[in-house]
Amino acid sequence: MPPGRDSHPFFVLLRWLPAIHPGGSGLETAVRWEHFPHDADVGVRGFGRTKEEAFEQVAVALTAVITDPDRVGPEQSVEVACEAPDDEMLLVDWLNALVYEMAVRRLLFSEFEVRIEGSRLSGTARGEPVDVARHRPAVEIKGATVTELAVGREADDLWRAQCVVDV
Repeated sequence: MPPGRDSHPFFVLLRWLPAIHPGGSGLETAVRWEHFPHDADVGVRGFGRTKEEAFEQVAVALTAVITDPDRVGPEQSVEVACEAPDDEMLLVDWLNALVYEMAVRRLLFSEFEVRIEGSRLSGTARGEPVDVARHRPAVEIKGATVTELAVGREADDLWRAQCVVDV
């Protein structure tokens, strides 16, 4: 473990948060997100009954790296569009588009709607301006990476979308 990692606020937060979080539908075994450890960075993973739900849930996991998504209201909508040659790169492009929108607009997102047609994704992210006192951001995400990048169906027929984000 790198020096100082135990005391870094993000890693303290990771130990505090439960490992698996149900999605908004209440289907704890289907739609959910989670984090997984990776050296000095963090893995984000989403599960859903469809590829779109998995992409929506991994976006919630992305927000949860920064703050508790339940503290973020859906006050503003931002449209995001991306295109990539395969599902894995589409996931990286989706997450990096969200990181960009959060940084440029100084917003945090808590709700997502994704539509995928072939190699194109169009999505809506809903959130609100960062309020440092209320949101208590733990880290700033630099971007999604191809490390541990995977999109596909699991044995239980759920879709899984995951990668490591650089913090």
